[in-house]
Amino acid sequence: MAAYDSLRDLERMANTFFDTARRGPRQMPMDLYRDGDHYVLTADLPGIDPGSVDVDIDGQLLTIRAERTLSAGDGVTWITRERTSGTFLRQLSLGQGLDTEKISASYRNGVLSVTIPVSEKAKPRKVEIATGDDAPALQVSESQN
Repeated sequence: MAAYDSLRDLERMANTFFDTARRGPRQMPMDLYRDGDHYVLTADLPGIDPGSVDVDIDGQLLTIRAERTLSAGDGVTWITRERTSGTFLRQLSLGQGLDTEKISASYRNGVLSVTIPVSEKAKPRKVEIATGDDAPALQVSESQN
């Protein structure tokens, strides 16, 4: 038999109150890194139905949205409920130099991976240096003082 703990009971009620007051979209933890000529974004979405995950591009704005629903039968009395349900949302402003037409995404084992390629124009390139007879003549004009 467990002893009654009024502080734990008060904490549970406060958490329940504040969690139900927070009805807006929830954040999802994510990592973002560059690997060669593309960026990779990974976001944790455990327990999310893959059919509820949306990745949208609007101009330079990347939006990730997912929905988690927790099912419970009629007459269920929750003892504890720490897994959140609802809408998860993340928006990122993409900078210039990214190929938004070739963004791809996959969802495996509760992790969403979004690959964002760098555009050809933004990739570093080597500039060839002309030498000898092939080099254009450089003209210097004298300024008058």
